[in-house]
Amino acid sequence: MSLLTHPQARELTKSVRATVLVFKDPRSQELLNRIERLAPSEANALIIGETGTGKELVARHIHHLSRRGKAPFVAVNCGAFPETLVESELFGHEKGAFTGAATSKAGWFEAANGGTLFLDEIGDLPLNMQVKLLRVLQEREVVRLGSRTPIPINVRLVAATNVNLADAVVAGHFREDLFYRLHVATIRLPPLRERPGDILPLAEFFLNEHCQRLGYQRASLSAEAERKLLLHSWPGNIRELENAIHHALLVCRNQQVQPGDLQLVELRPAIERQELAAPAVAAEASLDAALYRLFERNLPNLYEHIEETVFRSAYHFCQGNQLQTGRLLGISRNIVRARLEKIGELNVPKRELGY
Repeated sequence: MSLLTHPQARELTKSVRATVLVFKDPRSQELLNRIERLAPSEANALIIGETGTGKELVARHIHHLSRRGKAPFVAVNCGAFPETLVESELFGHEKGAFTGAATSKAGWFEAANGGTLFLDEIGDLPLNMQVKLLRVLQEREVVRLGSRTPIPINVRLVAATNVNLADAVVAGHFREDLFYRLHVATIRLPPLRERPGDILPLAEFFLNEHCQRLGYQRASLSAEAERKLLLHSWPGNIRELENAIHHALLVCRNQQVQPGDLQLVELRPAIERQELAAPAVAAEASLDAALYRLFERNLPNLYEHIEETVFRSAYHFCQGNQLQTGRLLGISRNIVRARLEKIGELNVPKRELGY
């Protein structure tokens, strides 16, 4: 199992950002493979994902895997500055450029020179600043506020957003030319509810982490608590999961977290919750569509292929536990083991199963 943690994780305990990512779920492993393929390039990258999914962690990993890995990594939230200060913060200013500019100051682009600049929530950037950002990316130079002298820069830009920038372009809130300039290497970070195989490993990580911080003895999750975690839709993603585990440790008894210890709040509309909780409505419709696509391809031994995929996916979802796989599929452990041996899954090295 691959693990990414924020270098200042303990200083960010009240932040909404994710401080750790695991890559155990098959979708997460595909994501990690894509990151590792894109990272060595010099292309601008755009990370798309909900708040709390770990966009900054992915950006840091891209930087670490690139040839710029030992150069500065600078993270900036585009929505954190008043509109009047955005230009000064990004591009710098000269002394006397505006009231209060007592000294010259380099902007974030200059601070990241030679390395990577991570612009989080780039969709919040005002339109007039989008024009200037586009010019910087095209010309590879910045002009400080109050100056006419261009300063060459060598920066790789990694941007992130929790909104659909294509929709923002249509609505006139984001420049189309800047969108295509950023949309070179795109990484879509799925929300936690779409990578259920990561939920329990993340929960275990947070159990260990917060037990150490609080000076508690090692705690564990009951089977019912694990089930509750897996059934929750996680609108707050990884940060919500960490907060839930932290709270549970404060109130649980006998070093075991029970379902009642998990303070989970469902913020999604009722109809959306029904779709998440009713496989017959949402998941089965998606499964039907996938099967129809397979039928159209007229593959040989189709039934065996589908059965093998179901067993392998269930086995990975249960983190390589044959007993839990049997319970999930409603069959005995012996049948699970026999089928896994037949498809060669039990011969896979443990590291490939995420251990």
